[in-house]
Amino acid sequence: MPRSTAPALRRLAAAILLASAAPLAAQAATQCPLTEVPEADAWALHSRLVTVDTHIDIDPRYASAQHDPGIFTRGQNDLPKMRAGGLDAAFLILYSGQGKLDEAGIAEARALVEEKYRGIQRLVRAYPDQVGLATSADEVLALHAQGRRAVLMGMENAYPLGMDVGQVPMWAQRGVRYVGLTHMGHNQFGGSSNPDPELGDAESDPGLTPLGRQLVAALNDAGIMVDVSHVGHRTMLEATRLSRAPVIASHSGAMGVHRNLRNLEDDQLDAIRASGGVAQMVAFRDYVGEPDPAIREGQQTLRQKHFPEGWAKATPEAGMAYMAELRELRRKNRDVTVSDFVDHIDYAVRRIGIEHVGIASDFDGGGGVSGWDDASETANVTRELMRRCYTEEQIRALWGGNLLRVMRAVEAKAKPH
Repeated sequence: MPRSTAPALRRLAAAILLASAAPLAAQAATQCPLTEVPEADAWALHSRLVTVDTHIDIDPRYASAQHDPGIFTRGQNDLPKMRAGGLDAAFLILYSGQGKLDEAGIAEARALVEEKYRGIQRLVRAYPDQVGLATSADEVLALHAQGRRAVLMGMENAYPLGMDVGQVPMWAQRGVRYVGLTHMGHNQFGGSSNPDPELGDAESDPGLTPLGRQLVAALNDAGIMVDVSHVGHRTMLEATRLSRAPVIASHSGAMGVHRNLRNLEDDQLDAIRASGGVAQMVAFRDYVGEPDPAIREGQQTLRQKHFPEGWAKATPEAGMAYMAELRELRRKNRDVTVSDFVDHIDYAVRRIGIEHVGIASDFDGGGGVSGWDDASETANVTRELMRRCYTEEQIRALWGGNLLRVMRAVEAKAKPH
């Protein structure tokens, strides 16, 4: 586990700021020694938590002979790695890239998310003694009490829903518990944080469309969390104000720590707090900080080598080869670390209070930092939080307590079937 580069005075100042951020932080500055945390102590605390990662990607051949998550794989997440790292629950993602707003593009996206949905179903059926599908906060806790991992489902990019919101109840019934309004590129529902000129996007965020406003209402009605990660600034604020239930940012960083279009500005963090929601800080290197320039240059070369038609069209084999070469590149150069990642958690906690902050990896979708580069290293995040004088109660809130609270609040706002 990498050692923190923050001096003791900085950690002390952070602890004092945490103490003023929220009621849960009141004891942090006085009860935690500013020393290294033994691994055994970190594991003792970590094992008492219910840890929830809100964003892990899967490939179309998930839970098949080509990719069996029941064994150690070359990917960043599988059941053995979850056990090894003490990761108890994960949102597996039904992702589709943004395509043209036409019948063919939407049909292709629908087919892709269907294939991933079937993969999640295969996982649950293949390993019923190890994992179960959770559709509520209570089911997450029940599975944990049984010693099983909880799988939840999120949809990244509402694009495959089509040109109306009629499919929302069906996806709710299947178990999807959050929907990201957009991805890379504007869509029929609103603006993206990353417009795509190849799709004809204007540079500015146009805001929620009339159909986007219908989608927010439909998600509220169905008890599905509105996810504002990847969403443009204007669209995000409009959706958050419109939602009658708390919203989440399932995997974003803090713009106040590192400038990146995918990160949240302070007013966006404030809006999430005002909604009663939670901002899940993401361990995605590009969003967390700046690695050695040699890594960025080498990574671009690897992308051209393995993904000449883009990430969305890459084969699982190409993705695995890319990750193997990228890990070697990172090993040889200064990387973004778990300490850098927790800087984003610190910032968000100081800005909006610990009750509104959580943790996400974006594993197998580009996520990971040195020290938390796959699920087997999950306890390293807890250890870094302990080093910074977060209490067990605070760490429990960050690792899933806040997210489960939001799930319950969204469930309560749903309309009866």
